[in-house]
Amino acid sequence: MTVAAVIPLYNGAPYIRQALESVLAQTEPADEIIVVNDGSTDDGPAIVEEMARHHPIQLLHKPNGGQSSARNHAILHTSCTHIALLDQDDVWYEEHLEILKAPFREGRIRRLGLVYGNLDQITRDGRLLLERCLDEVPTVHPKKSLTQCLQHDMFILPGASLVDRQAVIDCGMFDERLSGYEDDDLFLRLFTAGVKSCYLNVAVTQWRIYPGSTSFTARMARSRMIYFHKLVEAYPDEPRLGLHWRRDVIAPRFMHLLRSEFLNGSKTGDRERMDQSWKDMQAVVPFLKRSVRLRMRLLGPLIDTLYRGPLTSLSRRLLRTAID
Repeated sequence: MTVAAVIPLYNGAPYIRQALESVLAQTEPADEIIVVNDGSTDDGPAIVEEMARHHPIQLLHKPNGGQSSARNHAILHTSCTHIALLDQDDVWYEEHLEILKAPFREGRIRRLGLVYGNLDQITRDGRLLLERCLDEVPTVHPKKSLTQCLQHDMFILPGASLVDRQAVIDCGMFDERLSGYEDDDLFLRLFTAGVKSCYLNVAVTQWRIYPGSTSFTARMARSRMIYFHKLVEAYPDEPRLGLHWRRDVIAPRFMHLLRSEFLNGSKTGDRERMDQSWKDMQAVVPFLKRSVRLRMRLLGPLIDTLYRGPLTSLSRRLLRTAID
């Protein structure tokens, strides 16, 4: 069993040194450390080059294509049996690899291809916000059914995972159209291919989340809808089997995500966020159950008018009435 640590780098100068130091400090070292410069325009690559003079770090360069393409580039470049992913602004704990490698070595789970752990959430400047943040998420680990995989985000963070390289390649690797939800998409495909996963409820990574991170960008919003349409196409309703993937699972999941985006935007006065989430909701509505479609048809024009004017709080109440 060999492990390649893979870090995509795009304008990550403030954080990349700490990320790499956490990889170098592992109790069980990675066999390869690969940083992919995805078209950075800041000093991040220079920091990596300086560290590579003293440590076994490979720096690869490619034109900007997004985090998915950077990860794929590294995966194809290495011959290691397993891939340990790390985002440029996150930090591994010292026992990260030692902990995640253990279930693979034990061999108790047939066709095991993914081991992942919990995370501690930290601020931009590295202060602890929340221990074992996945404990706060209302979803099970690991997922045991397709419904569980589709009705919520997977909440398998790449930076807290160790995955079999060949399984990733066999499942098509990361979808390079996605810059957000690319991890959900890959881990869902691994599940449906019969690749088994193991969850360890111990924090192995510090997850840095802040307003400028990927989770809060317009790029993430676009990627969310690409993923929505991909799921809708892949999992049509099958009434004869009593399965309504689109109506009962996929569309409600994304509608509630978009409603949260709309409400958060209205509370902070972010009109662009509201406009985008309202537009995206219109693409999801046709897949919802009939009663919700009717309420949105009746209340939608009024919500559209109110949220653009001074009565934004009323539009929020009407939206809750329409969807809930």
